[in-house]
Amino acid sequence: MYNLSTKFHGKILHKWRVLQVTDFQSLMYPCFIFCYILGIFPYKINALTFKISKPRCMLSTVVICVTSVYSFILLYDIIISEKVTFGNLSWISSGTCYYIFTSFITIVTYILSGPRMRLLQAIMDVSSKLPSKTYRKLSRLIYTKDIISFFLLIVITVLCFDKLNISLTLKLFTIYISLVEFQMNMLYFNCVCILKACFKRINDDLANLREPVVKNAPHLFNRIYHKQRNLFLLMELKALKKQHLMISDTVQMLNLVFSLQLLAFIAINFCDITFSLYFYASKWPGFTNELQEDLWYSYFLALIIYQSLKMSSIIWACETGKNQALEIGTTVHVVFNSISDEDVKNELQLFSLQILQRKNIFSAKGLNVDATLLAAIVGNITTYLLILMQFLLMSNSCNGKSTNNIT
Repeated sequence: MYNLSTKFHGKILHKWRVLQVTDFQSLMYPCFIFCYILGIFPYKINALTFKISKPRCMLSTVVICVTSVYSFILLYDIIISEKVTFGNLSWISSGTCYYIFTSFITIVTYILSGPRMRLLQAIMDVSSKLPSKTYRKLSRLIYTKDIISFFLLIVITVLCFDKLNISLTLKLFTIYISLVEFQMNMLYFNCVCILKACFKRINDDLANLREPVVKNAPHLFNRIYHKQRNLFLLMELKALKKQHLMISDTVQMLNLVFSLQLLAFIAINFCDITFSLYFYASKWPGFTNELQEDLWYSYFLALIIYQSLKMSSIIWACETGKNQALEIGTTVHVVFNSISDEDVKNELQLFSLQILQRKNIFSAKGLNVDATLLAAIVGNITTYLLILMQFLLMSNSCNGKSTNNIT
């Protein structure tokens, strides 16, 4: 009896420890489980190593085949045969773009399963030296964002399905591809945040190297002390330089693996916001009670908020990650000015050259994902909205003049 209770409490304690975020695997555990449920995680983790799992790979293949066939049939019914129609012009345009790009993301996700596995392995390796405190901070940020985004996705899905009279198969297909697109964005955000934490760790370690250098306390064996201290600094700098090189390679790998998904996500974001604004502009100059009571009003409003938050959060992560990588160069120069040993200075110069050569910018096929991208999207949408409103004003004035002439 005692042994049974001890084993029971031991299992509970083990499960509780698994839920604690202390490393890369525990931080990404909810994301990996969700990907496995969707059939886009054909891997297993053995002894901190990602390996292809044949049963999961077969499941992923079956799911992607069914999804691909249905997506082509659906697009044919919407664009060519027009068997599937949604009635509203804004929804037809937005829905067509959404199904095209989300289906593309789903197919690309399956094709890039191998490179994505190597990317996750590289991130696990470079983040192995991060302290548990850093992972706990990351977990609060990542899980909060995931919960809010998932809640908004549910709200949008409910509002959309309540308005449209579509088949159950189409509803299930829409839910699936929406979850795949959502999960790929969350995975990318998580990877960027972890790499940003790795850059911050290098920056903090470099800043700490200044402490034993600035202090010039008297020592009995002063020459031996300084020689040992400088040797220690050289070893630390070489280790940090190697870590920086590994993280920079991982950033480049991340850009290659997620480039197509990011471009498709940006296109979805732009189309959804544009057609939502078109919906409101077409109802301008006044939102009547009928519009406010209409479910489309709530749907497009929630869609704008959801896509804007998703896009802003990803751009924020990429922008802060880029700034954290650039800050390492500033810290290297500060440390360089605070030492006098020539060997250490030469190593710092080599480190500075490495930082200049490896531009750690998060991008998608040459398109930098940073604040300039957000400013460009906002500027283009604002310009489009102003042109549309001016066009509607001119059309309304023309209609008013024609009505007066008739009367």
